[in-house]
Amino acid sequence: MAQDEPRDRFSDELLGLDRDDPEAQAFAAHLDRVERVRPNYTVEGYLGGVSDFAESANRLGGHYRLTAGILVALILLGVLIAAWESLAFIVLLLLG
Repeated sequence: MAQDEPRDRFSDELLGLDRDDPEAQAFAAHLDRVERVRPNYTVEGYLGGVSDFAESANRLGGHYRLTAGILVALILLGVLIAAWESLAFIVLLLLG
């Protein structure tokens, strides 16, 4: 197993726990997500945040997953409306 994997990085936090236990592995993965540092104002950082949002919504399931889907649909609807308004403005500006 590589040294940078969550269960090896958090050996102090997992002291006394069975490393092969799925709950201990899930805890190590949780610690990895909490302590992960990425640039916030870059495309990679933004996409990483979206990825974390999608993974957590899938992990929770149920009405949380539905709420996340509705939120994403509303954001996309807002982007589409803004793009349509921008295109209409540009076309009207060019045509006079």
